[in-house]
Amino acid sequence: MSFAASRLLTASGERQLVDVRRHLAGLRDLLVGLPATAADLDALVASIQQLDELFMIVVVGEFNAGKSAFVNALLGHRVFEEGVTPTTARIQLIRYGAAVASGADEAGTLVVTAPVELLRDLQIVDTPGTNAIQRDHERLTREFVPRADLVLFVTSADRPFTESERSFLGTIRDWGKKIVILVNKADIFETEAELSQVLAFVDQAAAQGLGVTVQRFAISARRAWRAKHGDPEQWTGSGFGPLETFLRDTLDDEERFRLKLANPLGVGGALAARYQAVAADRLAVLSEDIDALDATTRQLALYAEDLERGFELRMTAVEKVLVEMDARGQAFLDDTLRIGRVFDLMNRPRVQREFEERVVADAPLVVERRVSELIDWLVDQDLRQWQAASSQLAQRRHEHGERMLGGSEVDGFQTERATLLDSVGRQAQRVVETYDRRLEAASLADGARTAVAATAAIGAGALGLGAIVTAVATTAAADVSGILAAGVIGAVGMLILPAKRRRARAELEAKVADLRQRLAAALRSEFVAARDRSARRLADGMAPYSRFVRAEQAKWTDARSALDAWRTRGAALSRRSPAGADVPAD
Repeated sequence: MSFAASRLLTASGERQLVDVRRHLAGLRDLLVGLPATAADLDALVASIQQLDELFMIVVVGEFNAGKSAFVNALLGHRVFEEGVTPTTARIQLIRYGAAVASGADEAGTLVVTAPVELLRDLQIVDTPGTNAIQRDHERLTREFVPRADLVLFVTSADRPFTESERSFLGTIRDWGKKIVILVNKADIFETEAELSQVLAFVDQAAAQGLGVTVQRFAISARRAWRAKHGDPEQWTGSGFGPLETFLRDTLDDEERFRLKLANPLGVGGALAARYQAVAADRLAVLSEDIDALDATTRQLALYAEDLERGFELRMTAVEKVLVEMDARGQAFLDDTLRIGRVFDLMNRPRVQREFEERVVADAPLVVERRVSELIDWLVDQDLRQWQAASSQLAQRRHEHGERMLGGSEVDGFQTERATLLDSVGRQAQRVVETYDRRLEAASLADGARTAVAATAAIGAGALGLGAIVTAVATTAAADVSGILAAGVIGAVGMLILPAKRRRARAELEAKVADLRQRLAAALRSEFVAARDRSARRLADGMAPYSRFVRAEQAKWTDARSALDAWRTRGAALSRRSPAGADVPAD
């Protein structure tokens, strides 16, 4: 008969059982969504299934501690082989039966039956030694412990609490199991003082290792066996009387029910704590990733501000060339448009030639040089931004390249994160390694030249910026010489020249100002386009990694909160007695 269908269940107990099942199902769904490892999910599912089975006592300990001898003595039947070498090679499950018999189930577990009254309300599991030479023995033991409702840990009085036992007890503790320690072979000591010293050592070590005081019995399986088979004088020295009283009376119906529910809740609590730690570990890494991404965003903002300041400074140098050309033009007009040169003014080609030589001069070449310096600076800043991003990503790969995170072998977090980080980093590095300054500069220069030519209504063709400035300045020269020539044809001396001079000065100033405005607008347009293009390329390159990091951060933040809430309510369910008040449903 299953535990769920046994006489232990009252109406209140049935409600508790429903609440615990629902709560555990919620954890299972949560862990599947993370996802958890297959081993952890199997452990949780197995513990839930135990709610439908009889109360299960699991006997564990190192080989040669006397586990099989203890079970034989407890049952009063020699159902297991005993020896000084590892004799239990697989899980052995003992149940009630009309006769002693054995056979393997579909999972490979050896099922043994025996006609013992104790087994009517519970079942006992004998496990391989935790430190056996065959390491598969230990693996089987560790996998089966999560199914236990009560763990009897058998240690030998002649070598109590070895390091491997301490380690294994820690594993049991992490599963939230109730543990009872049995110090077997207690009859080997000559005096009670020697035994007391060993027991005090065991109590102290158990309290330190488990963090709690546990129930402990000193026993002799050998004496108990003899007492049950013709030598009753051995019973008192066997220590089995108090132990059997504990199993029969202390573990009454209510306590067994509480432990039965505590089993899967303990497993669930251990798994919830484990994945809270995983969440904390991952969120710590993701927080650093977020900081790195935010730093990149801040760098892009600072980069844009630095570009703006640098551009304005260099643009001022370009405009200064045209301002100086305008100043030379104004001086040329003051010097040329005079009564003394009235006949020279009638020679329009000569005036135009002088204008080009004295006013235009080397302005086109200087503009070309200043613009080239501006473009080279823009290209260099773009490259430096990619170099900074590449360096930062390389640092992230180096800092966490060797770090392994809990559970990552299942859900691919570590692999996907490393792959994305590596991909983005390599992309940035490729940009740096293949960056063609000359090609980038030529592209910017072409864009600026075309923009200036378009606004000036000049066919740019293969002309450089300097050639466009020359074309515009030559047009200005022609206009100025035309005004001056027209001003002296049929002139009436000094009354006409001042007016023509003012007009020529205004026309020249307007031409140069228009040229400055078009050049500045064209270069600014190309500057903004280049800046935005660089930022967009970098943002697009970082986008897959950024999306992954932020999505994982949200996922594990939610998971951590959900796991914390599960543990809080799970603790409340564990504390509730079968007759206690109901805990609000999930």
